[in-house]
Amino acid sequence: MTDKSRTDAEWKGSLSAEQYRILREGGTEPPFSGALNGEKRKGRYRCAGCGTLLFASDAKFDSGSGWPSFTAPAERDAIDERSDQSHGMTRVEIRCSACEGHLGHVFPDGPGPTGLRYCVNSASLDFRPDEDDD
Repeated sequence: MTDKSRTDAEWKGSLSAEQYRILREGGTEPPFSGALNGEKRKGRYRCAGCGTLLFASDAKFDSGSGWPSFTAPAERDAIDERSDQSHGMTRVEIRCSACEGHLGHVFPDGPGPTGLRYCVNSASLDFRPDEDDD
């Protein structure tokens, strides 16, 4: 079974209520509330739903937005982009390409070299410090 074929009950059984609300229902955590917003250690950020590598710490920056922000994904094909026209605006939603979990949004106001800001919910991520990653 692939991560895309999991049932709703299987997702509910493998995620916390907050992770389920964000990853599977497209929710958002309040700004400055996520555990990983201030994370500064070197490491890798994986999808909390399926473990896919999404971001590396060298792409993380403090955007002041209240959510973990990155200039680029670890691998371009790890993230899918979709148009999001909710909340009276047009944005680009980002999802894990392996499990289709909602991560956040990408904006064209980030620093170099990409000029992008991948704004991600902490609950969508599983951080693994380099010393813990074999």
